[in-house]
Amino acid sequence: MTEPDAPEAADATEAADAIEAPDATADDTAEAAAPGEGTADTAAAAAGKAAELSEAEAELAAQRELRARIEQRKAEKAAPIEAGTKLSGTAADLLAAVRAVESGEKSGTAFFDSPPRSAEGTSAALAPRRVAPAAAEPVRPRVPEPAGAPRTAAPETVDGVRAVLVEGGAPETLAGQVAETLGERAADILREDPWRLLSVPGVRPEQADGFARALLGTECGPGDERRTTALVAWQLEHTALQGHTALDSSAVRAALAERSVPDPDEAVQHAIAEGAVLVFQDGAPETEQAGDESESEQPAVPVLLGLDRYALAEESLADGLARLAKTGADTRWEAAEPTVLIRAVAASGLVVHTGGETARAEPVALAEAATELGLRAVIAVHSENGSRRLGGDAVTFSGLISGSQGPGRDADGALALDLLVVLDAPQLDVETAAMLVESMPDGSRLVLSGDPGVLWSAGAGRVFADVLAAGVCPQIASRMPDPGPIGELVSGIGIGELNQVEAPGKEVVIVPVRDAGEAVHRTVQLVADSVPRAIGVPAEHTQVITVGHGGSAGTRALNAALKQRLNPGPGRFGGFDPGDRVAYAPALGRTLVGSVVSADADGLHLDCEGTPVVVPKERVESSVRHGWALTAHQAAGMSWPAAVVVLPGDAAQGLSRPWVYTAFSRGERHLSVVHGVDQALPRAVAQIPSKDRTTRLRTLLEGLLAPAPNP
Repeated sequence: MTEPDAPEAADATEAADAIEAPDATADDTAEAAAPGEGTADTAAAAAGKAAELSEAEAELAAQRELRARIEQRKAEKAAPIEAGTKLSGTAADLLAAVRAVESGEKSGTAFFDSPPRSAEGTSAALAPRRVAPAAAEPVRPRVPEPAGAPRTAAPETVDGVRAVLVEGGAPETLAGQVAETLGERAADILREDPWRLLSVPGVRPEQADGFARALLGTECGPGDERRTTALVAWQLEHTALQGHTALDSSAVRAALAERSVPDPDEAVQHAIAEGAVLVFQDGAPETEQAGDESESEQPAVPVLLGLDRYALAEESLADGLARLAKTGADTRWEAAEPTVLIRAVAASGLVVHTGGETARAEPVALAEAATELGLRAVIAVHSENGSRRLGGDAVTFSGLISGSQGPGRDADGALALDLLVVLDAPQLDVETAAMLVESMPDGSRLVLSGDPGVLWSAGAGRVFADVLAAGVCPQIASRMPDPGPIGELVSGIGIGELNQVEAPGKEVVIVPVRDAGEAVHRTVQLVADSVPRAIGVPAEHTQVITVGHGGSAGTRALNAALKQRLNPGPGRFGGFDPGDRVAYAPALGRTLVGSVVSADADGLHLDCEGTPVVVPKERVESSVRHGWALTAHQAAGMSWPAAVVVLPGDAAQGLSRPWVYTAFSRGERHLSVVHGVDQALPRAVAQIPSKDRTTRLRTLLEGLLAPAPNP
């Protein structure tokens, strides 16, 4: 099947790996820790676990709560927008299918139309917004409730699913995932619709087809509506892992044709009518606004298809950002020193700030000024690594959402703050951004700050880039350059130039290699010997960054070689030993770097930036890797005293300007480049920008905040 170009995030997570290799989920990780292994006291660990809710579970609970609020608010909107009267052909057919769902003629509970617009371009009939509690009022901290072991499917459900999987020739190891995904009736659902197997992460269409043939025999065919509906949803979920929140309907039809669907048009219309996917034509002109222009004179507006989870998030995010952008001036800021950023925040509830690592000092100073004025300010960053670099004064996105960090919330769930400064904003995906913005009280200020040159989020969307492109709020570009040879090198990369820089203190070192084997050897040599001796940075403070997980010099090969040199051992904790450096991915787009402490019946015990983390044994295989080497996307939002970037010859196709910019800017004091791609590196910097993502946020923002058209 011809897929859209995958963005840089495609190799950054276990989820993406699983899609590409479903029969070997996280094949570079070892088995989960066996019960009874390790040195921690099992009874004490169990008691501690019962007393607290993991951050990942708390974040999932927060996501469910937010989505419920979003759905309730959308249900309270006045009425569906009357649009699309000028559509024809396929677009008209798609819209007709949607209206059949809306009228009740056909089933489908997942459809939500674009938000209605008022005469001023804002969403009509919005539900009343909560207001931030006054500073003097008591605020109830949001403390996660105690929870026991992570929720798993009932054993009888798993056994029933396992029997169906074996009957259909599918790996019985999928039984737990299938049961958790499809629920108590999972076995019956699979018998009724074997292609529902595609809803399990990592399963590919050809595998689901084989499973269906084994169960249904001659009853199934390439045009089976159950198959085509599942394929449409799978295609959109697959491209969401590549960063898209929606996809052009023509691309979906082409993908279906590649999968031997006999009538792709009918398949798409059926999927819409069944509520499996949504259809959008954002920006289509209304009949009354079109005047006397003929249809041929109207610009073509693509018909997009999307999944409800991303549609809900993107529309909620657009509504929330528009609400903040329309917030008027705040006179409380008049007493502060009138810097450019302070003046912008005083005038608007939404401000965008751009700049490199050094420029982060400006929004941090803004938060400090707000505190001096008696305002409640919070700084949020992508990772614990970023919080540590700010002296621990910042919270993480996930910690703020889950309630494990940051201020308390009021009874309606609004954050108790007046100013939220979001650093690392390019790492925000649409769902995370929607949860943050939805929690902002009326009258508060939001500053989105980040470096536009780095890689986009691992999750779906390009929030920071879309807000910048929409131009609907003040934008402040910092004039503070990153210092030193590394800063000079990275600044040139940002404008498409790979320059030679003077590095008298060996801040930047290029190490040429002939092949991948030599690249691995020299990398180990740099981390273990050269950088500690010449630069004074020990191995534990040096991070290796490479293009992907696979290949002869990917993270798997590099981590194996680095473990052998830095912490050899038998891997007695499911492939890990105490002292191993690891990368733990609790969710898509999030990477926690830490080290192994021990293992017991509860799972693998880690120390992540000083925070103890217990990974349940059933999740170790899919979410924990060795972490001496990371991909650039995993490393985004973090930095280390020294970075070693590995570019073997087979990495040339994975290079782009944002990738190089991100990787080269991870070292604070030193950067070594193990260089084996010859002219592919300067070519990538000069000629290969970010791969585009199909999103709706920019169009939604422009519609919400653009001036009303002349009558």
